[in-house]
Amino acid sequence: MTDYYDNLETLPASERQTLLLQNLNTQINHAKNKAPYYQQHLKDFENLTDLAHLAELPLTRKSELIALQNSQPPFGGLASVEQGAVGNIFASPGPIYEPSTAREDYWRFARSMFAAGFRQGDLVINCFSYHLSPAGAMGETGCHALGCAVIPAGVGQTELQVQTINDLRPQAYVGTPSFLKIILEKGEELGKDVSSIVKALVSGEAFPPSTRDFFHEQAINAVQCYATADLGLIAYESSAESGLIVDEGVYLEIVRPGTGDPVPDGEVGEVVVTSLNPDYPLIRFATGDLSATLEGESPCGRTNRRIKGWMGRADQTAKVRGMFVRPEQINQIVQKHSEIERARLVIDWINESDQMTLYCESPQTSSDLKASIQSSIREVCKLRGEVEFVEPGSIKNDGVVIEDIRKYE
Repeated sequence: MTDYYDNLETLPASERQTLLLQNLNTQINHAKNKAPYYQQHLKDFENLTDLAHLAELPLTRKSELIALQNSQPPFGGLASVEQGAVGNIFASPGPIYEPSTAREDYWRFARSMFAAGFRQGDLVINCFSYHLSPAGAMGETGCHALGCAVIPAGVGQTELQVQTINDLRPQAYVGTPSFLKIILEKGEELGKDVSSIVKALVSGEAFPPSTRDFFHEQAINAVQCYATADLGLIAYESSAESGLIVDEGVYLEIVRPGTGDPVPDGEVGEVVVTSLNPDYPLIRFATGDLSATLEGESPCGRTNRRIKGWMGRADQTAKVRGMFVRPEQINQIVQKHSEIERARLVIDWINESDQMTLYCESPQTSSDLKASIQSSIREVCKLRGEVEFVEPGSIKNDGVVIEDIRKYE
């Protein structure tokens, strides 16, 4: 039995880069020709000659989808198929609407399930929601692509789910980690046998070490994946439990929040994904999530890049004295002053009023530079802010650009 879903997972880096460059050019040209939004958004695009050149293309932000879809329903002109070719329309909070088509394993979940140990002939209980959200369909289509039978359980009705597991003996679980824990605890409470579950793919929420350890104590090998309703699978964990491996069906960048500029490897930033799904070709789609790349390859032998997983949200917009302050504004200020190596705006509540301080890593700390940066804050943010210089390397590498520490007592 092979350890890998396909040979893409073990490609040498040079071969993967060549293939990605070819696939990205194909996808971007396809989007320009078939998706009305990208016909305008990418009108000046010429073929990429290097993967790094992708960063020159504009972002499409998840936060923009509601307005785009309101102006051009149902998908804002981003889909490349006619509505008659859409199999389902799902809804996420916002609301944001996502299409799916009859394409096999549309969200590419089979790869992550294979890495979790799912195999042809397994019976899987799918406890992702089937109500409006695509999560249930993501799990089900991935299972079917692997040749697994599915119990479409959804969420809730815990006692019935426990009875079903007791009766049908599924080997695998897909859903949130917290609900699997609830099922196991309910099984013990009711005296029902749920020990048939020995492997699990979990997603949709945090998967802390304590929960993973609990599953290990129950003889369940549980790994996680990172996916969104728009993009499908982005990255997945293997049995090595050493970071999340980027899916072969996407190209992932980590950019500085508020910009489209890639950050150095290891630095926390916003996850930007270009999907190779031809039916919904999201190009440089800014997810609003934070993560960072990991050095080297996974010990499991898969050679694609790895990320740390979900590390919070990049949208750190704050309201200060009635005005919104956004990460992109902080980036504008930094760009105005080459002396600043990194900056973080801290907002506090002092003497019954909002106070902003921009902490700047800089080898130069002159009063003239401080005054100049303060002037830029007023110019860009339309608000007054203080400036404090700190030692280079002293600002934490966590992707935070705006830190709101206000406490109203």
